[in-house]
Amino acid sequence: MLQELHIRDIALIKEAWIEPSAGFTVFTGETGAGKTVLLNALKLIVGERGDLSLIRHGAESARIEAQFSDDTLATRQITTSGRNRCTLDDELVTVGRLSEVLGPTIDLHGQHDHQALLRPATHSRLLNQWGGEEVATCFQSYQEAFSCYQETVAQLSELTAHISKSVEEVELGRIALADIERIDPKVGEDDALSGALPALQHAGELNEAIQAALQFLREDQCALDLVSGARDALLSVVEYDKRLEEIIQTLSQVAIDIDEAGMGLRNIKETIEHDDVRLEDTLARLGVLDGLKKRFGPSLDAVIERKEHLQKLLAVTENGEEELAQAQKRVDEARGNLEEVAHALHKARAKTATELSKELRAGVVSLDMEDAMFDIICELLPFDQYTQSGPDRIEILYQPASNATLRPLSKIASGGEISRVMLALKSVLGDADEAQTLVFDEIDAGIGGATATLVGKRLAHLAKTHQVIVVTHLAQVAVYADTHYVVNKQSDSDGVETSVSLVEGIEREKEIARMLSGDTGEVALEHARELFENASI
Repeated sequence: MLQELHIRDIALIKEAWIEPSAGFTVFTGETGAGKTVLLNALKLIVGERGDLSLIRHGAESARIEAQFSDDTLATRQITTSGRNRCTLDDELVTVGRLSEVLGPTIDLHGQHDHQALLRPATHSRLLNQWGGEEVATCFQSYQEAFSCYQETVAQLSELTAHISKSVEEVELGRIALADIERIDPKVGEDDALSGALPALQHAGELNEAIQAALQFLREDQCALDLVSGARDALLSVVEYDKRLEEIIQTLSQVAIDIDEAGMGLRNIKETIEHDDVRLEDTLARLGVLDGLKKRFGPSLDAVIERKEHLQKLLAVTENGEEELAQAQKRVDEARGNLEEVAHALHKARAKTATELSKELRAGVVSLDMEDAMFDIICELLPFDQYTQSGPDRIEILYQPASNATLRPLSKIASGGEISRVMLALKSVLGDADEAQTLVFDEIDAGIGGATATLVGKRLAHLAKTHQVIVVTHLAQVAVYADTHYVVNKQSDSDGVETSVSLVEGIEREKEIARMLSGDTGEVALEHARELFENASI
């Protein structure tokens, strides 16, 4: 949900701060004041294409910041050079990422640029959500069955490819496997041998160095004797100066460390051997393993992985017919299960489509669109056209008048008609609709009087489940809003500038009066107050 919108240097707006309510927010103003600029700003923040003509004359860039209720902060800046800079929570992102994250949460109505419900691809998901638990359960079963079927088909294809390999390829694989199995490499064997090799190659030097170290540490007049002698000398006089205790403790620990070091060297010395045979065997084994790595590597792990792959390949080749029959059986079983759950899902969706069509019909009638009709196509597709989203083609069609034909929603030409159709759709969908923020422009085009009041009531009702933002020139709509902004255009020596101001109390009454009669006299104000008093849902 949109909490705050900051606009800078867009069209005639130098700077504007807007805080729409969680319910119904309305923007009004005289024709040409720049109300649609607000919609352009929202289009930019949800990832629509940025038009350089939106940058305010004399400015180098236009910038929009939007704060959302989930603590998401989004910004977008477009420059006169055509560059975009977008961020999400202070992290640079692409325009596409901005659209991916924010696009589903905001629907803009009044033009075709950004309306999820105009796209048939979203209609099956809409039926799933509106259909409740029955459709949701069927859809989950379908997705599981669809994934299972795809997996078994992939396994069969892989198996068929293996079996179809040429005799020459199979024979080469057999020879390679025999070579690897003859050598029988173990995981990590080359590293272990390489680690042991230096000790085998330099056994004599190691023995000489260890023996010399032992003489220094443990033989007569060695380091251990000297340290022990120093400690014993101090022990004889420690009672006269307690400061010597810490030094005595240090010397005692040194003596222990020297003794342990000596024992450690003896243990190592016992393991070092002049074993020319073992050295030759180690070098030979490393040479053989290196040869394997050159042929099948680059690493020994890769060689072992190649061996396992060849074992499976040859096993499949040798038992090809049986393996293929079993794989085909799994595919047939998965297909049968998928067809069964697909028909169950289609049946549940078709039932939901009928019910939703009736609700939508009632929705447009309540907006004084008596002759309008909805129909929802729910056509079961051939098996090979099933997709992850379902086994059927779902599309909402609209008929504006009794003598007109049903057409896709995207074919509606009038912006005002689109807005009112979408208002009916959104009102019926309720919580099944994914978008949290709904923005309507031109919703009052070509209507007035009682119909305008019906639209205002419906918007207020919709605002109980969604954040609703509306640009309107009808007072009958504006009086139902929770929050009211006025867009004004002023001229001065510096040029023309548009401002956006929050109005409350008497200032809001004056704006409603202006919308009703073009002035703010007492008669007009009385009429405005009467409109407020009668505004109820």
